Amino acid sequence: MQRFPSLDGFGPTRATLQRYARAMAALARSHAVARPHWRHISLRVGPDGLVTDHMPLPEGGLMAARMDFPGGQIVLAASDGRRRSWALDAGLSGTEMGDALIGAAAEWGLRGEVRREPFESHEPGTVDPDAAGRAWTAIIGAMRAFTRHAARLSGDVGPVQFWSHGFDLSVEWFGTRQVAYEEDGQTSMLPAQLNLGFYPGDDDGGSYFYSNPWPFEPERLLGRALPSGAQWHTEGWQGSILPYAILRDDPDPEARLLDYAKAVFDIALLGLTE
Repeated sequence: MQRFPSLDGFGPTRATLQRYARAMAALARSHAVARPHWRHISLRVGPDGLVTDHMPLPEGGLMAARMDFPGGQIVLAASDGRRRSWALDAGLSGTEMGDALIGAAAEWGLRGEVRREPFESHEPGTVDPDAAGRAWTAIIGAMRAFTRHAARLSGDVGPVQFWSHGFDLSVEWFGTRQVAYEEDGQTSMLPAQLNLGFYPGDDDGGSYFYSNPWPFEPERLLGRALPSGAQWHTEGWQGSILPYAILRDDPDPEARLLDYAKAVFDIALLGLTE
């Protein structure tokens, strides 16, 4: 089993890649078909990178953007063979990458307002190919485990998605319990849920796996024991955490990650179902 690589030194590369990913997601938010749970703005993990949702072209066909880690480039591709690409290590700022993607999409007929705030930055891009490659290996390792975890769950399970706003990978399971949720003065009923995620931080110490039940009920959860190395987390956000550094030293990190995911699911299940 391939071990998780070190993410030490990933910080500057991570900041640049996150801005690029946000530019890709902003393009999809403007032009992809809207889907529940904002799934049209998430990125999907493919064998060669992170891919946006498909965007229909005005004259027919589809377009998508891809962060190609093995090839070291951002690629905008259409189903008719048209293609534009920009090197990850070309030093483009977030604003410059966003302008390039928006401009190319407009040339292919996709015009309209794109929300620019998430990716705008005039700081020159910094991408170390080695650091990017190690992060991609970690993302693929997490993707393998998340896919296996999702496959063993029954009920409503979402796809494994990569979210550009937090630069993290996650999969969501939805329970049968309905919970009142208030936002902007409006109350709606949402299903209780439990995620499993991976946050690749600036280094090994700042990277972690997480699994967070919602709603989080401290009186029921905090007294429950978690697998070795994992712990409940209540500062800033509520859930459970498994430090990345612990899995780096494990001879079978995928099995340990799956054990952690199953343990949290078993503990949280009663509170997420009717």
